Amino acid sequence: MTRRDPAERALSDVLDRVAVTAAEVGPRFPLFADPDTGRWTTTGRGAWTGGFWAGLLWLRSLRTGDPADRAAASACTARLAPWVEADTATRGLILWYGTALAQGDSLAGELRGRAAQACLDAVHPQLALVPWGSAFGGPRLLARADAVPGMVPLLARAGPRGAAAAASHLHRHVELCLGTGALVPSWRYEEDAGWQACDDPPSGWSRGRAWLLLAVADALLYPDTAQREPGLETAARALAPRADTSASLVPPADEARPEGPLDTSAAAITAVALLKLARRPGPRAAEFSDRGAEILDRLVTAHVTGPGGIRPAGMLLDGCYDAVRGTAPRHELVWGDFFLALGLAALTGLVDIRNV
Repeated sequence: MTRRDPAERALSDVLDRVAVTAAEVGPRFPLFADPDTGRWTTTGRGAWTGGFWAGLLWLRSLRTGDPADRAAASACTARLAPWVEADTATRGLILWYGTALAQGDSLAGELRGRAAQACLDAVHPQLALVPWGSAFGGPRLLARADAVPGMVPLLARAGPRGAAAAASHLHRHVELCLGTGALVPSWRYEEDAGWQACDDPPSGWSRGRAWLLLAVADALLYPDTAQREPGLETAARALAPRADTSASLVPPADEARPEGPLDTSAAAITAVALLKLARRPGPRAAEFSDRGAEILDRLVTAHVTGPGGIRPAGMLLDGCYDAVRGTAPRHELVWGDFFLALGLAALTGLVDIRNV
C-alpha cells in the first residue's frame, strides 16, 4: 500500500466531516467541537479562525467539483469581508487562508487584495511590523508568533512594498521570539522600556513554534521576501523538528507540562510547514518531507475518528485551544482540521502546497 492510499481515505473522511459540520452550523463559524459528541461551539463572525472554515469549504469544493460546494465556500468567504478593516494582525490567518484556495473566485481575489492593502497600511513605521491590534482587547502593540503566518504571504503578494513589509514583519517577530535562544512567543512594546517579554502565551506553548515555522516556510517560498531576510534558513533549522525517533510527533500543548494535554493542531501546522520546506531544494528536503508525512500519518492513525463509531468520522481529536485556561483541552479544533486536510491534500496532489 502506498502512502497516497491512506492519505486519500483520511482526506475523504475529513472532508465528509466538513459537510456534516456545514449542515450543523449553518451561517455561523465552527470553533471547537466536543470530543465525545462532535457538537460544535460556534461564533457569529468567525473570530480569528473564520478563514480556516472557509478554507475547509474550498478544499471540499476542490475535492468534489460540485458547484453547490463551491457556492458554499464562496458565500462563507464573503462573510469574512468585515475583517478587512479590523485592527488585528490575525487578518493574515483569516484572510489569507480564507481566500488562498479560492481558485478563480473573483470575490475572494478582490477580498484578498483589499486585505493585503489594509495590512500594508497598518504597518507601524517605527516597529516595522503589523501590530497585534486591539480587535480582541488587551494591549495593541504586541508582537506574537500567531501574528505572522498568513500575514507573510498576504503582504508578499502586494507588490514590492508588500514584499518589504512581509520581510520586516517576519524579521521583527523572529528576532524577538527567537532572540533569547528559547522561544518567547509574545512581546509587548512600551514607549519608555521598549520590547518586554509576555508570559501569556507561555514560552512552552506548542503553537508558538509551529506558527513561526509556518511563517518562515512561507517566506522561503517567496524569493523577494527571502532575499530581504537572509536569516530565514537559520530560523528554519532552529524551529523545525528533526527526524529523531525520540522526538514527539504530537507535542504537549505546553512543553512545561509534558503530562498535560496534547495539541494535534500544532502537529498539523508543523506538518504543513515541513511539506512547504520540502519544496525547496536542499540537504534536508527529503527529511522535511518524510517528517511531515510521518506526523500526518500519526494524526490519522491515532487521533482521527473513523467510520462506524458513535462519534462522526473525520474528527481530529486531542487539540488544545488554551491549556492555561483549560479551554477545549482535548477537542476537535477547526484550524487543526484545516491544516490536517491541507497536508493530506498536498500528499494526494489535490493542491500545490506552495500556493496556500
